[in-house]
Amino acid sequence: MAEAPRARVWVGRITFLGICLALVFVHLLPLGALPIPDFPEGFEEGDILPTPGLIWPWPDVLLAVVCVWTLRRPDYVPAVVIAAVFLATDLLFQRPPGLWAALVLLLTEFLRARSNGMRSLPFAIEWMTVAIGIAVITVINRVVLALVDAEQSGLTLSMTQMLLTFVIYPVVVVLAHVLFGISRPAPGEVDALGHRL
Repeated sequence: MAEAPRARVWVGRITFLGICLALVFVHLLPLGALPIPDFPEGFEEGDILPTPGLIWPWPDVLLAVVCVWTLRRPDYVPAVVIAAVFLATDLLFQRPPGLWAALVLLLTEFLRARSNGMRSLPFAIEWMTVAIGIAVITVINRVVLALVDAEQSGLTLSMTQMLLTFVIYPVVVVLAHVLFGISRPAPGEVDALGHRL
């Protein structure tokens, strides 16, 4: 009888890891690469061409996914998996290794500790809690990088990405529920070992 819930947890963990790997793969694709345009009239080869327009940053979908899974199904996302995924992204995306991973781990552990209390609260409270948490770790990340004089993206770009991550959070919640059945545990639901979720 305990095998079914345990199998469900492992399926949930593997699904979560698969989603993370897919998001990292999409992030690594050269989607921003544009073909070299024809030279406009008056320009010659070697001239610097005008930029085609403003490039908007993508929201941090991976961070939103991790927050959704941590708040709604904390048993599917062990801290070691979150740390490993974000440490790998630090290395792959050429960020200072460990800083963003540690900040995300702190945020998810904060959310995990409050996941039981948030079950009965309205979604708006959950959304604002996640938004404040993302804002805090974004600011801490920028301050630490500034203190060590590390290269980082512009403030406007960083704040825009943060706001877009806030906006996409409800979309990720809906998709997680519709596509993967990730929802808040029912009152009294227990895990494979009999612990309350």
